[in-house]
Amino acid sequence: MDKILITGNMGYIGPSVVRRLKSTYPDATLIGLDMGYFANCLTGAAHLPECADDIQYFQDVRKIPAAMLKKVDAVVHLAAISNDPMGKTFETVTMDVNYKASVRLAEMAKKEGVKRFVFASSCSMYGAADDEARTENSPLNPLTAYAKSKVRTEMDLRGIATPDFIITSLRFSTACGMSDRLRLDLVLNDFVASAVATGKINILSDGTPWRPLIDIKDMARSIDWAISRERNPGGEFLAVNVGSNEWNYQVRELADAVAVQMPGVAVEVNPNAMPDKRSYRVCFDLFKRLAPQHQPEIRLADSVRKLRLGLESMKFNDPDFRNSNLVRLKVLNHLLEQQLINDNLEWQH
Repeated sequence: MDKILITGNMGYIGPSVVRRLKSTYPDATLIGLDMGYFANCLTGAAHLPECADDIQYFQDVRKIPAAMLKKVDAVVHLAAISNDPMGKTFETVTMDVNYKASVRLAEMAKKEGVKRFVFASSCSMYGAADDEARTENSPLNPLTAYAKSKVRTEMDLRGIATPDFIITSLRFSTACGMSDRLRLDLVLNDFVASAVATGKINILSDGTPWRPLIDIKDMARSIDWAISRERNPGGEFLAVNVGSNEWNYQVRELADAVAVQMPGVAVEVNPNAMPDKRSYRVCFDLFKRLAPQHQPEIRLADSVRKLRLGLESMKFNDPDFRNSNLVRLKVLNHLLEQQLINDNLEWQH
């Protein structure tokens, strides 16, 4: 592997992915490509994470020129409008970025001779599915613009893959863990931040929805596997759930797990909350069989502990963090208010 392009490398999981690939492929040229919306959202980083890249492009993924794919061996496609609140606010842009631009990028990559394409998909495409753990063959029930965009992209990518252009769609569990660009709009991260800042955890739902989780370091581990996996087993197009069966939790269980790590923290449930239909348990047996050497290694308690230590080292104490730049939708809204980007989320230079 001589040249790897990573889109969305300046987001939440990008720094972990770059570190992992740098370790596995020390002689490879790593190319980052990002819009830079969240470039200033650093959280306790000792240095700019992108210093680990060999090349960094500031580029709209919707407008990538073919020249950027010359002599690239593998594309890791992380760039996306990356959660349900952003997808709801920017529904049209979500479909343009997450679906249309992703398919266009794959088609261009194939034409330019790229051999591997890794797509960051999501288990959220299962939607309402808490009756039994969903496998890759289970019906899809996407409930949000974000989840629908992932489903449509997978459908089109399936038809692009060939023996010379191997595509792996990683259906990730809900991300968590400390990062150089931490997000607090993710369930476990929110709980730890609330515990650190206020000494209590407010569950916005009734606590019953199911979620599978995965630490970002283990996400990076799976990407490492995907860019070099053989065509068989798995096939030239593979959609696989990424996580571990032990990490299927109800939201209340996650809050309690945080409280165990942080004695004195109170857990408050909202019994009058509207039911959250986004509830799903997921089976990860296929991933375990295909990638035995790249299975998740981080335990839930470790993720909680590292989040707590990371936040404390930042002297984090903001009880209003849900309105801060650690929440991605707030960052985009601020950029809009300052007229730095337009309604199509394009920079206004």
